[in-house]
Amino acid sequence: MGIGANIQATRQAKGLTQERLAEVVGVSRQTVAKWESGETSPDLEHAAALADALGCTMDTLAHFDSVGTGLGAPPRGKHLFGNVKVGERGQVVIPKEAREVFGIRPGDKLVVLGEEGQGIALCKESDFMAGVEAVMEAVRKGTR
Repeated sequence: MGIGANIQATRQAKGLTQERLAEVVGVSRQTVAKWESGETSPDLEHAAALADALGCTMDTLAHFDSVGTGLGAPPRGKHLFGNVKVGERGQVVIPKEAREVFGIRPGDKLVVLGEEGQGIALCKESDFMAGVEAVMEAVRKGTR
């Protein structure tokens, strides 16, 4: 999916009209329409303004693949790494990009957290234990 489709999907996901996005970025509605249709592409300055207005990064705006998700580009600091398949014995392969972003290396231990009706999450054991230690220290000091 190209930048035009990402602009459109993210704009719609944010509930913005072409007119409102154009106003925020400082261009005409027709310019936004041309970007979304792929007729033209935003220059670097406008791409940065678009990313700011849409709450995402320029890289995500340019490279995110929202085909089939119906979602716009994720906000800064949020990631959608794609789908993984659960093996017969419960194995899951964490996508390379996710491992790189979160510094997950072979041999690292992960904690699996879950809440019924909400889903599951993975956290590096070292990060989880650091959080537990911080809570325990706050309790010891009486600053819960």
